[in-house]
Amino acid sequence: MTTAARFLMLILLAASPQIRYFHSERQVENLPSRAGQACLALDEGIFAQAAPALADLRLYRDGRETPYVTRLAEPSLASQGEINPLDKGLRAGQAVFDAELPDGRYSDLELDISERNFIATVEVSGSQTQSSAPPTKLGAYTIFDLTRQRLGRSTVLHLPESDFKYLHFKINGPLSPEHINGVSVVRLPESQPRYISLAETAKITERNHQTLVEFIVPPHVPVDRVVFRAGSQPSLFSRDALLRVEPAQAPSADSRPYPRTATASSNLLRIHSLENGHRIDEEHLTIDAPAADFDQTAKWTITIDNGDDPPLSIESVRLEMLERDLCFESAGSGHYTLYYGDRSLAAPRYDYATLFALQADAATAEMGRETANAAYQPRPDERAFTERHQALLWIALVLVIVLLGGIALGSLKRPAFPPPA
Repeated sequence: MTTAARFLMLILLAASPQIRYFHSERQVENLPSRAGQACLALDEGIFAQAAPALADLRLYRDGRETPYVTRLAEPSLASQGEINPLDKGLRAGQAVFDAELPDGRYSDLELDISERNFIATVEVSGSQTQSSAPPTKLGAYTIFDLTRQRLGRSTVLHLPESDFKYLHFKINGPLSPEHINGVSVVRLPESQPRYISLAETAKITERNHQTLVEFIVPPHVPVDRVVFRAGSQPSLFSRDALLRVEPAQAPSADSRPYPRTATASSNLLRIHSLENGHRIDEEHLTIDAPAADFDQTAKWTITIDNGDDPPLSIESVRLEMLERDLCFESAGSGHYTLYYGDRSLAAPRYDYATLFALQADAATAEMGRETANAAYQPRPDERAFTERHQALLWIALVLVIVLLGGIALGSLKRPAFPPPA
């Protein structure tokens, strides 16, 4: 069978969406009366009740299916490849170099430094031509590598938003020109990523030099990061943290195979100190969550290794989800309703999703509370008779084997040739 034939068969056999087979619904509210693109944020409750990856989610306008697209409410970052340094050298005992930036606005820069165990101050200025004078001063920034002290490394410069064609760098510290390999720049996003708080706890357990925090998360709810809120003291710490995600209970006999445990590790870091005359202020108090999608309730356990140091003063720990938006073309009239809860459906495939481009003036709508679909009725079992009655198939197979065995046994008892006359 060709690939095209298989694809056609899947389409023919796939269940088609019908409103009466959806278990739950939500009204789309606060939709502007003007026609045009509209988006609404999906909350965590819809992930817990719908099929995995929202495969059974459908949008209807007055009973007619409406194409839509779901998207992460996260700005795309145009990452620029490493920029080679220009005119590296020494000036008054300090390493200096220039960099030619691509057109457009930028902010954060990261220096590619090959040296370890150092603290230095980088003075940055900008100009539109490499030889113009005097350049505009953008600021002085501390970079460091405190690997020996287990306090991490940071070579990121948080510049004010700039569009200078050339940047000029002067490094005050134990770095020479050969330690400088290049500069990387990330374009400023048009907006900041939006997160939804899923759960927060102040219940912290201390056990055997470890700090433990636990969460119970409903099935299929996506968690994108874990955020810690720590007390102001200590002002200097570096603790390894492990995140482990596993089913909260052993699966039942009829469930899918036992899902794998997902893990992620990170380092919780805070440095607010004066090191060798350099002021360092650096914090990293989040863990990026691993991809974990379970058919059942999941247990999230965060373990912080304190070593021989006192436990951190953790005030709270929060699970967050990147906002997921559902966008569609609103007609400016009619009633829109989201339906879900029909696990027999495959994910929809719309041209609208393929050709989608977010518009700056997209209207903002909201989801109403979840209610049961008043027209709901269970979808009839559309499987073949043999699939619905597999026991009968086995019984028939056994009877055929017995019958064939009886025929074979009877043929063995009869002589192969008739007796002579």
